Amino acid sequence: MSSPAAVPAAGEGQWQRLHPLTPFVRGWKVVAALLVVIGQQRGGELVRTGIPSRSEALITLAVIVATALLGGLYAVLAWRRARYRVGADSLQLRTGVLFRHERATQLDRLQAVDVVRPLLARFFGLAELSLEVAGGGDSSIRLSLLREADAQALRSTLLARAAGLRFEGDVAPQAPERAVLEVSVGRLVESLVRDPVTVLGAALVTAAVLATIWFHLPAALAALLPIGFGLVGILWSRFTGGFGFIVATSPDGIRLHHGLLTTRSQTVPPGRVQALRLRQPLLWRGRDWWRVEVNVAGYGAGRNKEDREADEHLLLTVGTRAEALLVVSLVLTDPGSQSRPATYDDLSAELIQAGLTGRGSAAGFLSSPPRARLLDPIGWRRHGVRVTASVLLARRGVFRRELDIVPHERTQSLALLQGPLQRRLGVATFVLHSTRGPVTPRVQHLPALAAAQLLHQQAERATSARSDSAHDGRWMLGR
Repeated sequence: MSSPAAVPAAGEGQWQRLHPLTPFVRGWKVVAALLVVIGQQRGGELVRTGIPSRSEALITLAVIVATALLGGLYAVLAWRRARYRVGADSLQLRTGVLFRHERATQLDRLQAVDVVRPLLARFFGLAELSLEVAGGGDSSIRLSLLREADAQALRSTLLARAAGLRFEGDVAPQAPERAVLEVSVGRLVESLVRDPVTVLGAALVTAAVLATIWFHLPAALAALLPIGFGLVGILWSRFTGGFGFIVATSPDGIRLHHGLLTTRSQTVPPGRVQALRLRQPLLWRGRDWWRVEVNVAGYGAGRNKEDREADEHLLLTVGTRAEALLVVSLVLTDPGSQSRPATYDDLSAELIQAGLTGRGSAAGFLSSPPRARLLDPIGWRRHGVRVTASVLLARRGVFRRELDIVPHERTQSLALLQGPLQRRLGVATFVLHSTRGPVTPRVQHLPALAAAQLLHQQAERATSARSDSAHDGRWMLGR
């Protein structure tokens, strides 16, 4: 790790600048986009008029050079304006050229810290530090770019201060980590082959080829090409995002490392995960593989499309049932406890089995009554909910099995939904609202009276659990 003097966070209360290479590494995107626009416009003229004259070529070259200079100048001005300052309890960031912005956030609101290494930045040993803070709207803060060693040191310092730890000097020592599991490339590739997107893409391509050969309909192949490219893009994004996926533990939280072109090191502090989902597509059953997704308060809110694709709220891309449950056990901890994490002993093997693959009222699940088959003739027996002393479990799905787990203290709000047919059949949909993310817990077609009773009881449990686990967000105080 860098010496304290070399770390950007070293001077508490002093404004720090980003790395001097930031304008070059980040500014090329703006220049490239402008050049593409110019190229498209000039390309159309070249097709119509042929080889341009010398004067036209010089004008085009001058426009390209001027565009590059203006884009580079703007990137330099943005870099000179961008500054950040780290205090004992807060982080401040100033940005903007034409419209200037200054943001300040309290470190005890910190939800997750990522070290992102874009492909070009990796060649220069640079990285971006991305902070997710609890709050509505655009609550994320990005420090782009820093030296990789400085980004790692700053991450350790921010997490330590957010946790309430005291340490000597201006830079916190980096917490050690222990690898828990790693997803092999072979398993990742096989899981993508078994993915419904792959199956759909293969079916469309086969149908288009057969239509072209047998019925002489080349238009069918041409029409499906954009869809095929889109499906390939989705699979490529999942492959590059899940490449080298490693789950590790450390005193400052759960650490996730993954990525092929753009690598990402995520740190999720304990207790910040609001809800979990274990998901199993149909073609994964032969391997008994599961995918674990999470909601983290503030995580992904206000991000642009590129960032949302890079962050899929994944805790595990693909793993065996034992590996998935191991990862879930890392999340289900009590940040308010100063002695040890909650053990969640009430989540027995029988209960987990009933949630993952069971049907009906096995293991005490409240499930849909037989009359619900009129609304869902295939999956009505899989709809079910079970409440323990620590969590609420909601299951669903026949072809794609899903099990949601929400600790009581993480319950945001509750609701009952009932359509006309549901009212006539005396059933209702129970909904538990979580923070932004892929996990949206709900159970359809429960008995209406039982669902109403569950809503009131769960509201009381959530209030009691939040009161018992109340803390100021500094999860490592006293440890």
